[in-house]
Amino acid sequence: MSGGHGAVEASNKRVALLISVLALFLAGAETLAKSAQTEALGANIEAANQWAYFQARTIRGTVLKTADEAIALLPPGADPAALKAKRDEWAATMQRWESDPAKGEGRKELSAKAQGAEKRRDLALERYHHYELASAAIQIGIVLASAEVITGIAALAFAGGLLGVVGLALASFGLFAPHALPFFH
Repeated sequence: MSGGHGAVEASNKRVALLISVLALFLAGAETLAKSAQTEALGANIEAANQWAYFQARTIRGTVLKTADEAIALLPPGADPAALKAKRDEWAATMQRWESDPAKGEGRKELSAKAQGAEKRRDLALERYHHYELASAAIQIGIVLASAEVITGIAALAFAGGLLGVVGLALASFGLFAPHALPFFH
């Protein structure tokens, strides 16, 4: 009977090792998920800030355009040179607000920055979803492997290991090819 007990003990040790490896994979997937979630939140805030700045530029441009149109309606007694100078100044300001490559603060540049932040956010969210699914698969794998110790049903340890491999594959897709699995979009 001690031979059977030794086999069970050896099996339990293998399952304990499997559980330890799965727990290591789980820790990695959870760390990657938290990192991706933080990146998504940061990029979302950046995109919102850029779009707010873009909107402020639009409003300021509308105010200047309205003022320019009002000046054009002034009575003929106003100093035409002073009016032209003010209108030219406003036109230059509006042009700079539309595109300012030197400072990167024109509407064109702000739009590009906001769209870039949105792309980073979307990529981080795709990664996050892969990591969360990976974590779930690995957690279920740990539960199944643990159940094998209690029940002695070897298929549970096999299924747990298989789910661990699936979880590792999902985490790998999240890290290296988050767009490769279209059903996660």
